[in-house]
Amino acid sequence: MTHFTEQVPGEGPQLSELTGLFVVKPESVTATKGKDITFVAKVDSSNLTRKPNMKWLKGKWLDLGSKAGKHLQFKESYDRNTKIYTYEMSIIKVVDGDAGGYRCEVTSKDKCDSCTFEVSVQGRSGDGHLITLLSSSIQERKQEGPKEEVDVWEILKAAKPCDYEKIAFQYGITDLRGMLKRLKKMKMEIKKSDAFLRKLDPAYSVDKGKKIQLSVEVADPDVPIKWLKNGQEIKPSAKYVFESVGNKRTLTINKCNLSDDAAYECVVGDEKCFTEVFVKEPPITITKLLDDVHTVVGEKVEFEVEVSEEGASVKWMKDGVELNRDTAGSKYRFKKDGKRHILIINEATKEDIGMYYAFTNGGESKAELEVEGKLPLLVLQSIADLTVKAAEQAVFKCEVSDEKVTGKWFKDGVEVQPSNRIKMSHIGRIHKLTIDDVKPSDAGDYTFVPDGYALSLSAKLNFLDPPKIHLDASGTGNKNTIIVVAGNKLRLDVEITGEPAPTVCWMKGDKAEGRVRVETRKTLSSFVIEGAEKDDEGHYNITVTNPAGEDKAELFIKIVDVPNPPENVKCTSVGEDYATITWDPPAFDGGVPIKGYLMERKKIGSSRWTKLNFDVYESTTYEAKKMIEGVLYEMRVYAVNSIGVSQPSANSKPFMPIAPTSEPTRLTVDDVTDTTCALKWRPPERIGAGGIDGYIIEYCKEGSDQWVQANEEPVEKNQYRVKGLPVGEKMLFRVVAVNIAGRSPPATLTQAVTVREIMEHPKIRLPRHLRTKLIQAVGEKVNLVIPFQGKPRPVVTWFKDGIPLDDRTVGIRTGELDTILFIRSAERTHSGKYTLSVQIENMLDSADIHIQIVDKPGPPIAVHVTDVWGFNAALEWKPPKDDGNCEIIGYTIQKADMKTKEWFTVYEHNHRPSCTVSDLVMGNEYSFRVFSENICGLSDEPGISKNTAVITKTGLAYNPPPYKERDINRSPKFTAPLVDRSVVAGYTTAISCAVRGYPKPKIIWMKNNMIIGEDPKFLMQNNQGVLTLNIRKPSLFDGGRYSCRAINDLGQDEVECKLEVRGVNQCTQTLCVGGSGQLDSWAELLRKKPY
Repeated sequence: MTHFTEQVPGEGPQLSELTGLFVVKPESVTATKGKDITFVAKVDSSNLTRKPNMKWLKGKWLDLGSKAGKHLQFKESYDRNTKIYTYEMSIIKVVDGDAGGYRCEVTSKDKCDSCTFEVSVQGRSGDGHLITLLSSSIQERKQEGPKEEVDVWEILKAAKPCDYEKIAFQYGITDLRGMLKRLKKMKMEIKKSDAFLRKLDPAYSVDKGKKIQLSVEVADPDVPIKWLKNGQEIKPSAKYVFESVGNKRTLTINKCNLSDDAAYECVVGDEKCFTEVFVKEPPITITKLLDDVHTVVGEKVEFEVEVSEEGASVKWMKDGVELNRDTAGSKYRFKKDGKRHILIINEATKEDIGMYYAFTNGGESKAELEVEGKLPLLVLQSIADLTVKAAEQAVFKCEVSDEKVTGKWFKDGVEVQPSNRIKMSHIGRIHKLTIDDVKPSDAGDYTFVPDGYALSLSAKLNFLDPPKIHLDASGTGNKNTIIVVAGNKLRLDVEITGEPAPTVCWMKGDKAEGRVRVETRKTLSSFVIEGAEKDDEGHYNITVTNPAGEDKAELFIKIVDVPNPPENVKCTSVGEDYATITWDPPAFDGGVPIKGYLMERKKIGSSRWTKLNFDVYESTTYEAKKMIEGVLYEMRVYAVNSIGVSQPSANSKPFMPIAPTSEPTRLTVDDVTDTTCALKWRPPERIGAGGIDGYIIEYCKEGSDQWVQANEEPVEKNQYRVKGLPVGEKMLFRVVAVNIAGRSPPATLTQAVTVREIMEHPKIRLPRHLRTKLIQAVGEKVNLVIPFQGKPRPVVTWFKDGIPLDDRTVGIRTGELDTILFIRSAERTHSGKYTLSVQIENMLDSADIHIQIVDKPGPPIAVHVTDVWGFNAALEWKPPKDDGNCEIIGYTIQKADMKTKEWFTVYEHNHRPSCTVSDLVMGNEYSFRVFSENICGLSDEPGISKNTAVITKTGLAYNPPPYKERDINRSPKFTAPLVDRSVVAGYTTAISCAVRGYPKPKIIWMKNNMIIGEDPKFLMQNNQGVLTLNIRKPSLFDGGRYSCRAINDLGQDEVECKLEVRGVNQCTQTLCVGGSGQLDSWAELLRKKPY
């Protein structure tokens, strides 16, 4: 039973419409002494993480759960569908002591809610009833008008103890125990406190939703204090704010609610002070008044009032009689919607005429209801029977005398519901029912019944039945497809309906019936095919007609058979003892889906086929196992459908099981840029008979297992550059070897690589032959390939003689790692100093290259005979005007007898511009010519002497000077010293020097002043004074100071150098210290042959 909240004088009503956790709250009631009463509370747990905890309290602290027994009984239930907990408290045989204020509290983790309610007992002894009827209190409040505020505690101090209860209920105090406790404290003598200068007031009052401040003053400004609520310590939060200013301590409670109505304590050391906080609820006012209603008998009536607070209690009365759920029955309904309260009268009668009231504790409203009787309803136009065909529109229409009358349409006694096809309209006095796209199911009896009148209008809807074909091809997939196995007989009975009996016509495509035999009866047409063939497959049409219309249907006859053999059987990969076989489905599946395949294999040279499976295999890829490595096999496949097994496929090409290789070795990173990474690796240690078809490179982000293949086709080289990588990401790389057997295990980098270009200083690696002057002949090609390094890619610039190179005859092409300067046909104007500059931001490196383009020289000039004596002639000339852009290295002199005019060479490579020609024949006259020579060769034209030499026949005596023998003995002297070297361990190296001396000196090589003996690691060579010490694969222990000593009878000489041997990781490419100029000096020594 549900009760409205009774109003206690001086106190607002309790909320029965809940907010927070409660769905239903217990309401205040007036119980009869000796009767049982039950209170119900419902809690919604759909938004709670754990089961709520419910407490029933009397007053503020008395927990009734500890009093459970025969008098107090508690019950709890849970609805799993709605997730609502229901809590019940029953008081058995109510007594006077059960009267008072009650509270129920529900908590769940950090959520809580509470509600209060009152119990008054009729027939109690004492000073009258504590709670009066709501109507009486309202009338009294009207008569009394506004009252002045009074101090209840002053009244209680002056009253007798027997009047405490009467005064408490008169002024709305529900917690009698708390009132007595506070009254007792007020009567106690105030003792002087050492800790408090000012204690809490005895009590505080605050409106619901407002804030309140509790303040004390302490003697010691630094002493800590505690605030307690109902004995529990309060923690600072948004609701409870602690303030400390000097000696003053303040507790602020924000947005007070009924749960804040409690006892509070302030504790300083061992001393305490107490107070009570009372939370008051504001009165409920009516914001929207009731309106008068004028209606007729049988109509629904609604009275609506709006109040100032949601969940407020509103009492309804009619002519001074209370209306509630217990007394209203089915006549009245009460509805709450937020602040709106509605009284609903389902069917008004003349007995409902009167004045209706709505009361709250803060106001009231009233309205009058007038009810009139109904006039008889006249039918001006009734509905008529209709006969319609399919897809036409049917309209039922009637007209009555009252425009306000509404009504309902019924079909065969069932109310018609509006839809997209069925529409009902009411315009003035006319009512229409419109049915679009009429169907056979719409046929029947239709009735219109006006609301509130014992009257009905009926008519019938007749449906003209067109012909209809009823096909039944269940179990064949598509309802209009009939499947027949080739050679079998098909008979299909087609049911036909329609009035009058329709005419049947069968067609195959555009032709009449084909091989089909048709048997027709009144309601049945039979379709027969004898011995189905492939040609019988196709679309068949059946057409039925009668005056009401026409119907058509299309059948597809499908002839099925066993499938064709599978195609393209081949081996895609092999392993050590297995092979993967794939094939294509058959071109014709027999008209039904392929269920699977049967596989067989045999060895080459054998005629015995071995079955590999007995149950059909659905996939077109199969892995044949338990094979012998190195043996050739063949495979064939059968296709299977629901009809049968196909013929075997063609044999696959022979294949041999072969195991894949082992993983690639020594995978390293060769280079990294902003978007690429270059990798290098070595072939697998175990390759096997299958060889290697190539390598697959894959990469993924660090922390991910999604590997991406970098190359579409396997690469054959042992290096690859992965492109298109994200900048700054850490990437992992792996390489897999691939052969006919499949993929090898992957070789994976142990650490992730950051994809970011590494800044590397620009450096030009000038080839050795370009460190000296480059000499080329006119017309020859000049092609200079100069590697460089640096990251990111440097900017390359060429200069000639300090000016940027701008010559169309000189081509320049720059790549990632080198730059090329090429001249297709060199000219002498191309000579000069070429400067190569590579730059990265503010880092620069440059190298100079000297190019000299040379040509054959011109002829010597002013060739003439200066003197003739005996059989000799002296010649002189001047160097040519054009030296061919290089040094003249000599002259070639030729002579010719004036008689024969034949030229003979006298001297070659003559360095001086003069010579003496001897052994001339007496009596002859000679002419001379001279060719100049440079590194390109002899001049094209000679210089011819202007005069001739005539050898007279007079005898001449030549007395040569005595020969003085030259002393060539000398002590040893090193002409080229040893040079300090820095080499890499494991790479053969050599140190060299050059010595001259006569007699030939003895050579001694030493390491750290210790003579190197016949150690096979060292090879000592002496080639015409050029001394070389070869050290085979030096180790770190071979570093030190090496010296070479030369000794002969005239003395000795010694040179030394330092050799540094570094490990591979410390290796940097270096250039030989001596350079090509050093080797040129040694070559000069070899030409001079000192001994």
